[in-house]
Amino acid sequence: MQYARRLEVIVRDDLQHCPRWQFAFANERKDHRYYELVEDTLHPEFDYRYFVIKDAVDQVCSVQPFFLMDLDLLVGASPRFGMLIDTIRRMWPRLMRARALMVGCVAGEGHLDGDEACHRASAELLTSTIARHAHTFGARLIVFKEFPARYRAPLDCLTTHGFTRIPSLPMTRLCIDYASFDDYMNHALNSATRKKLRKKFEATARASPRVEMSVVNDATPVIAQIYPLYLQVYQRSKLHFEKLTEQYFRGLGRRMGDRVRFFLWRQNERIVAFAACIVHGDTIYAEYIGLDYNVALDLHLYHYVFRDMVSWAIVNGYKWFRSSGLNYDPKLHLRHSLDPIDLYVRHTSTSINAVLKRILPALEPTRYDETLTKFRNYHELWAQPETSPGPSSTRPNPPGSRARR
Repeated sequence: MQYARRLEVIVRDDLQHCPRWQFAFANERKDHRYYELVEDTLHPEFDYRYFVIKDAVDQVCSVQPFFLMDLDLLVGASPRFGMLIDTIRRMWPRLMRARALMVGCVAGEGHLDGDEACHRASAELLTSTIARHAHTFGARLIVFKEFPARYRAPLDCLTTHGFTRIPSLPMTRLCIDYASFDDYMNHALNSATRKKLRKKFEATARASPRVEMSVVNDATPVIAQIYPLYLQVYQRSKLHFEKLTEQYFRGLGRRMGDRVRFFLWRQNERIVAFAACIVHGDTIYAEYIGLDYNVALDLHLYHYVFRDMVSWAIVNGYKWFRSSGLNYDPKLHLRHSLDPIDLYVRHTSTSINAVLKRILPALEPTRYDETLTKFRNYHELWAQPETSPGPSSTRPNPPGSRARR
């Protein structure tokens, strides 16, 4: 029963005595192994901890990872304010910066552990006790980081305890339940987009030497070639989030080879592009991409990579293609839909939180990306729990769809 549950904080070493951890997030593509990988390879300056929720007989029902960091609340503000912010921070370095307790995952969206039946009880227990734990760790901000929209109902209790829900930069989803990539283009894309794509694919096909794709589970043997390509994409991005390491990419395949696929594109023996993907259920998730910009634009590698991944996924029976945030313009034309993820934020000071609730909507990053408003389901970024559809209910029926393999 809910009233009998209690919450404790443990560190990584304690997890070896917690049998529940081996099954944590088992229904998600990023299970407990992924959280261990992130802690071992990313941001050693962060303080990684874990909430464990126990029942009346002292059995662990769920494990909820969290971490402590210094958070910059202005990271998503409009670029036009950049110079003003820099000027003010010369005099006030800690402006809109605070120690934060972040519930979720450093690299990726957050999830609630356990089955759906216990999500609300776990969320209510977290909500009622988390301010006390934040105070213990010296954190002034509490953030539930990037939880998918399907958690809006169980996490609605946060908003009644002073949290403000704002959209984070959304992921995207695309139905690929088609017979082939050409079938997808013919049914999902307009004629202008199809024409542009075919011209790009024909130009790449004429390249000499030819661009050829391979798929591996472990990128360790080619890490020296692919990591610089990841850095090229990372450095060109206007918004920077977690910066991955070589150790992260090595560990991804070694620890989760049953789910991880590295797509490699070569000219002769030189890798000119790669994509790190995770497969789970009927979905392939495009997590990270790397491109050699010495040739990427001439070879139209972004769209070529997309075509090859989707073609491979269709042949192997996957029905959905999901992608991380950013680079929304090509995804709009390729008929992706937005896959909303939410931030829940509050300050431990009641008076400061009252001010924060007013200014957070002006700081959230989606309002400054004009492309997002053009997506047909843009309204879902702010939808209330009762109107927010889950992944299964938003599945479109492709025109001319038919029974698949």
